[in-house]
Amino acid sequence: MHRGKGMKFVGDSRVPAERKPNIPKDYSEYPGKTEAFWPNFLLKEWMVGAVFLIGFLCLTIAHEPPLEKIADPSDTAYIPLPDWYFLFLYQLLKYSYASGPYNAIGAFIIPGLAFGALLIAPFIDRGPERRPSKRPLATGFMLLALAGITYLTWESVAHHDWEAAAQQGKIVAEVEFDKEDEGYKIFEANGCISCHGGDLQGGAGSPALVDTGLTPEEVADIAKNGKGAMPPGMFKGSDEELQKLAEFISGLESK
Repeated sequence: MHRGKGMKFVGDSRVPAERKPNIPKDYSEYPGKTEAFWPNFLLKEWMVGAVFLIGFLCLTIAHEPPLEKIADPSDTAYIPLPDWYFLFLYQLLKYSYASGPYNAIGAFIIPGLAFGALLIAPFIDRGPERRPSKRPLATGFMLLALAGITYLTWESVAHHDWEAAAQQGKIVAEVEFDKEDEGYKIFEANGCISCHGGDLQGGAGSPALVDTGLTPEEVADIAKNGKGAMPPGMFKGSDEELQKLAEFISGLESK
């Protein structure tokens, strides 16, 4: 039975009388809504990328990068701080249930469960709905993850000693000295290296010992009686060793 243009009724279905090849529609059929990838779209992408690249380069030139001094393995007082996107994991390792003997829990198990839950959320809630309110499981997992990351990041930032961090990473003038010098040997033997570093550039809460401007007598008094965060009685050597240490530190001047 024929009815209409080029159509045949076959049961309850409509089958075209003539098969036509699947030819993609031309751009002209959608004026103002679509464009050719080359060169129109790609040229716009390049222009936007160039603007952002130039802006980024201007920022790097205008603002000095927050570099720190060269890492010193002998400075045991240095407190490292990861980048901002890892601060929540850094904060997690500060809690007793996720640090020390339970370090594996904070480093692997808890983050693994959290990210694993986010990975399997789309497979648990497989409904066709796109609205967040219609997908409670996936939305709940995401909101819980965002709340946890936000809270841990804020805790890490709020309780970090930023002044001490700036001091411990401060780049100071370098000075050349002989590590075989008797004064340096005394400095090393009394454990001063753990706070002031092997290069004497200071650490967390410990000042640099280069260009102090102090006399040997003043250095000896500080080493014996302490000053600031340095408690008295740290130096355990003899008076002769104290004098050699004071002369060594007092003579450290950058060139």
